[in-house]
Amino acid sequence: MESKLNLSELLEYVDPAMLDYQEWVNVGMALKHEGYTAYDWDQWSLRDSARYHEGECYKKWESFLGTNSPVTGATITQLAKDNGWQSQSHYYDGEDGDSVIGWNDSFVPVDVDKGYQFVKTDWVMGKEIKEPTNWSPSQELIKYLEALFSPGETIGYVNDGYLKKNGEIEKWLPKAGVYTRTAGDLIEGLRQYKDDIGAVMGDPNPACGAWIRFNPLDGQGVKNTNVVDFRYALVESDSMSIEQQHEIIRELELPVVALTHSGSKSLHAIVKIDAINYPQYQERVDYLYKIVEKNGLKVDKQNKNPSRLTRLPGFIRGDKKQFLVATNIGKGSWEEWQEYIEDMNDNLPDPESLADLFEQDIQLAPELIKGVLRQGHKMLIAGPSKAGKSFSLIQLAIAIAEGRKWFGFNCAQGKVLYVNLELDKDSAKMRFVDIYKKVNQGHDNVGNIDIWNLRGKTSPMDKLAPKLIRRAQKENYIAVIIDPIYKVLTGDENSAHEMANFTNQFDKIATELNCAVIYCHHHSKGSQNGKNSIDRSSGSGVFARDPDAILDLIELSVTEDRYMQLENEAICQTYLKAIKAYAPTYDDISLDDTFSKKQMSHHLMTAIKSQDILKHIESERVKAVEAAKQATAWRIEGTLREFPRFKTVNAWFKYPLHVLDGSLQDIKLEEDSKEKWKKGTQKANESRSDKAKKELEEAFNMLSEDGSPVEVNQIADYLEVARNTVYSRVKKHELFSVEGGYLSKVKKETVVESI
Repeated sequence: MESKLNLSELLEYVDPAMLDYQEWVNVGMALKHEGYTAYDWDQWSLRDSARYHEGECYKKWESFLGTNSPVTGATITQLAKDNGWQSQSHYYDGEDGDSVIGWNDSFVPVDVDKGYQFVKTDWVMGKEIKEPTNWSPSQELIKYLEALFSPGETIGYVNDGYLKKNGEIEKWLPKAGVYTRTAGDLIEGLRQYKDDIGAVMGDPNPACGAWIRFNPLDGQGVKNTNVVDFRYALVESDSMSIEQQHEIIRELELPVVALTHSGSKSLHAIVKIDAINYPQYQERVDYLYKIVEKNGLKVDKQNKNPSRLTRLPGFIRGDKKQFLVATNIGKGSWEEWQEYIEDMNDNLPDPESLADLFEQDIQLAPELIKGVLRQGHKMLIAGPSKAGKSFSLIQLAIAIAEGRKWFGFNCAQGKVLYVNLELDKDSAKMRFVDIYKKVNQGHDNVGNIDIWNLRGKTSPMDKLAPKLIRRAQKENYIAVIIDPIYKVLTGDENSAHEMANFTNQFDKIATELNCAVIYCHHHSKGSQNGKNSIDRSSGSGVFARDPDAILDLIELSVTEDRYMQLENEAICQTYLKAIKAYAPTYDDISLDDTFSKKQMSHHLMTAIKSQDILKHIESERVKAVEAAKQATAWRIEGTLREFPRFKTVNAWFKYPLHVLDGSLQDIKLEEDSKEKWKKGTQKANESRSDKAKKELEEAFNMLSEDGSPVEVNQIADYLEVARNTVYSRVKKHELFSVEGGYLSKVKKETVVESI
């Protein structure tokens, strides 16, 4: 909680002189709410000697009676942050535990001033300003007035003041001044009387200098309500030298119509705002102040109001000149400047010269999966339904955690985050247990695996990514596995634009966490014959062209003879395992015997005499045979960006493992058949729209009972697409409609009428 912080220490970062009245009052309210005393507020307020009045804090304190929406210590904390204070963690959680970091910010926890910071403040040496030698006060005034106002506009100025004492400190403050004359009237008089400014504007008081209101008035007063055009804002700072202020103003390309030396320790920049009303003026001034403050120029926030006074050039202030430094510098308008600032804040790297390309060794990212994927890159595993894609991802997570092989490829060892979007918490854990047991190589490094269970709690990928990054940024993961992506899919998967935005989230995760991002996606419905591996994924081609590596699973057609061979191997392995377990001293088995069901049966009966044990082994044999019958054969092809294409990998999916089997290499894919090639080519040439319609009809027919409506969620799960994709397809299909979250078939009469 913010209130646990020492607010007195935070106030060291907040200058009361830089706050407006309401901000000053808010500090007092916050201190009282958090249990501090009026003395604390009073002692802090003393730092603003110009506005401090003895006893005012104590009087005001008694009026703070509390409300249903109190001002809390968070207000002081934010003021301190705005002035350079940093908490131990540079970000915070919202009420729901989500990071407040937005998509326009970096996901790495950094100083809030990093965004929009273009000036390297540590290297600001200062830009020299020379006091004018042949100074013509009248000409300066004319140039200034012509830059800011039209001849017919009414302006307000002050050239006299009163001396206010606060202890030993004295300060000249402006009187009400004049607010009924036009700029043209003053300019005409100045030209007529040359440098006799007093003849035009009244005799000035050289002790205090002169001021002007930088926005035109209505001639009725000098309040904000008397401002007729919200044209300019004032940027004033005395937090650094005049020369440094000058350099920052120039570096930021502020759209300054006039830059004036105050005759003291600050420059006054009149910045073009060009707001259409007061609310827009406030919005633009807040934006302006944010930019200049984040670039080292701590502005006086009392200057926010549009009727504020600024120093007027052409006058003497004590023994110093108030003189015009420049007019019309920086960008030409507010819009041009804001566009420039936003472009500067695009977070894109600068172009890099290749002049020293051959003089330094290039350090590539380490390989996560040898010959397949580098750390910090992206990989897609694609395949049809029931290919065991999720099981293969769990196998991969284990291989990375333990530093083992996966599909025959060596994996680097490290921490991995498995994002589970589909299974309930305990089912997901059981899958890891089952696979660990089947692999049977121990689980010494299972602590390298973190699982984030999000079934029923998922959000679209653009919302999930920042939450994932925030939780993962301290864990040093070398891989993040997201399974399956259709649960977090945003937009229509057939839209290249929408899918590009979707896959960009994987880039953000990989970049911010410096880890590989691995995910799976399903094949499009129908035959994959005649397609390259890069074109088999469902939806937009973005899915195939975005990852750095694609591993594609294609099912192999297995003959009955091969299944008989697989059953034979399963029986032999069951018997061999039983003999080793129950008769470990039996060693009469040759290597050839381990491939013969007849020989292994003989060894089993010879080595084991217990009928109870034999009955148990028989039940295990039945299970092994059944598992062999259910096994499916797969070929894994790769499309790689960083590495040469590898030789295809072949494996059986024997629940829950994919087990390599080189003997499957000789099986030819169905697409080698001439007739199936033609059929596959015809299907591949169907338009996406027609294919999507057929898939929707197929899903409805499979899930509907007697043509009754089906939940959109069920349709989405069947098609393995997002809900939005279902709605998008329904809009293009004249036979279906959606109402109340249910997909219904439109009656034929309705279709005819619509035609």
